[in-house]
Amino acid sequence: MASTSTPTPKTNRIGLSVMEYKGGKTTLCAGCGHNAISERILEAMYEMGVQPERLAKLSGIGCSSKSPAYFMNRSHSFNAVHGRMPSVATGAVLANRNLLALGVSGDGDTASIGMGQFIHLMRRNLPIIYIIEDNGVYGLTKGQFSATADVGSKLKTGVVNDLPAIDTCVLAIQLGATFVGRSFSGDKKQLSAMMKAAIAHRGTVMLDVISPCVTFNDHEGSTKSYKYMKDHDEPLHEVNFVPAFEDISVDYDPGTTVDVTMHDGSQLHLRKLEEDYDPTNRIGAITRLLEAHEKNEVLTGVLYVNTKAPNFIDLVNMTDKPLATLPQEVTRPSRKVLEECMEELR
Repeated sequence: MASTSTPTPKTNRIGLSVMEYKGGKTTLCAGCGHNAISERILEAMYEMGVQPERLAKLSGIGCSSKSPAYFMNRSHSFNAVHGRMPSVATGAVLANRNLLALGVSGDGDTASIGMGQFIHLMRRNLPIIYIIEDNGVYGLTKGQFSATADVGSKLKTGVVNDLPAIDTCVLAIQLGATFVGRSFSGDKKQLSAMMKAAIAHRGTVMLDVISPCVTFNDHEGSTKSYKYMKDHDEPLHEVNFVPAFEDISVDYDPGTTVDVTMHDGSQLHLRKLEEDYDPTNRIGAITRLLEAHEKNEVLTGVLYVNTKAPNFIDLVNMTDKPLATLPQEVTRPSRKVLEECMEELR
């Protein structure tokens, strides 16, 4: 009797199979957009060859903040207090610059209780990928409007939102984030390319991902539903990403593509759908976002990118070695230094 051999699982460039990037089984609602985002993160980390133990997953409170448990269970993970994930992430990155920080938050966790911390994270250009899983409601507390809900949007109960929405992308660009994008959890191709580019970027990446809540905000009248996004999505460009370890020659029509070289040598190719849009123009990006609000458009794509600005780690001259590995004589000032400081205060 012939024996059947077990096929060898496919591995990535560092020799790991996709199973080694898996996490726990999701407990979110079936069809939740957050699950699709987790899948794109997992795929991007696998395809880019990120060592799972090098990743630090950080989150706050909410449905979105549960999702890091559903991918890469070999990575470091910290579930912070509601709205306080940015300060924990800042401490982790300053303590060990060799970590790849991934913050997963929600529109409530970011744009309400966490807004103060979000603002200061964006202005520092800390090397972190910050993903907002944006559904416009508080999914854990029965679906009230969040601060990103659009004026005129309606709850399932019939209540209409009268307050203007906070646009986290406008804020992030204005404050100093160096890679800002918006996508839709249902757009696998676009979100996957943007996630890979985010991994290659050495600065603050802020991705606002519209992620419909199938329980509270996927009905007629919602501006964060699957149907609304399909009807009002206005892509700025087709996004293609080629990592540095692959052949970077891509066939595009001359004059129709913006090429951005990422920090690791990878290439981000943005094939224009709007002839006048330049993602490296900060003022132009904010203007186009404000125009989109007036037209009830949801702009998606890479809204702004700047690979030239120094990041926070370089600005504060952090050591290459994790702080916990440094000897005490380096981290603890001597008695002489203390006496000099005290003398200056007399």
